[in-house]
Amino acid sequence: MTILSTFKDRSSKLTVGGALALVLTATGCQSSAESNTAITNQSNGHSSTPTVSDISQQTLKQQAVRIQRALANQDFSRIINDIHPTHGVRFSMYAYVRPETDKVFSREQFAQYLQQSKVRFTWGEKDGTGDLLVTPLPIYLDTWIDARKFNNASISINEFQHSGNMINNLKKIYPNSEVVEFYHKGSEEYAGMDWRIMRLVFEEYKGKRYLVAIVNEQWTV
Repeated sequence: MTILSTFKDRSSKLTVGGALALVLTATGCQSSAESNTAITNQSNGHSSTPTVSDISQQTLKQQAVRIQRALANQDFSRIINDIHPTHGVRFSMYAYVRPETDKVFSREQFAQYLQQSKVRFTWGEKDGTGDLLVTPLPIYLDTWIDARKFNNASISINEFQHSGNMINNLKKIYPNSEVVEFYHKGSEEYAGMDWRIMRLVFEEYKGKRYLVAIVNEQWTV
């Protein structure tokens, strides 16, 4: 092979290699541009597909509203399957959750004391007077929780948008919970002083949300 032939052969390989590199570079730039465009579109919120968190919150809200409606209609037994299978459900009269004294019912106990409506429980002290609230479970659900007030309430998910002057320690007691807050703004007759809050507290168990607490709040001195 002559020197001239060798030079031509090497030149041909360099030309092909350079063209291939040029194609790869152009292709890489195009992919990067497409990727950047996709990211930009997502960040601008142009996608109409709801995110997983949106769907999850919508499902949580639907479950909470279903529980509220059952309580409002005095159909208390309909929430039994929503009660947490191992933790039961806690009832707190006010925003400050008291693990030592708040009443907690398992599913079985909740169903039992709905039927044994003459059995009375001490739920806690009434703010202002210090009087004990002593009443059966169905009466507590009907008169203290009084879910009818929340039929047209404003609803927030995992946010405490309203509160009174009592400490809210809910997230300290239930750090891994999700909370649906129902807010009744009160009436003009009482200048809004009769506002009420009901917080339904949920925790996940084996891939499903269950009710672990119903926390009420109202005007306190």
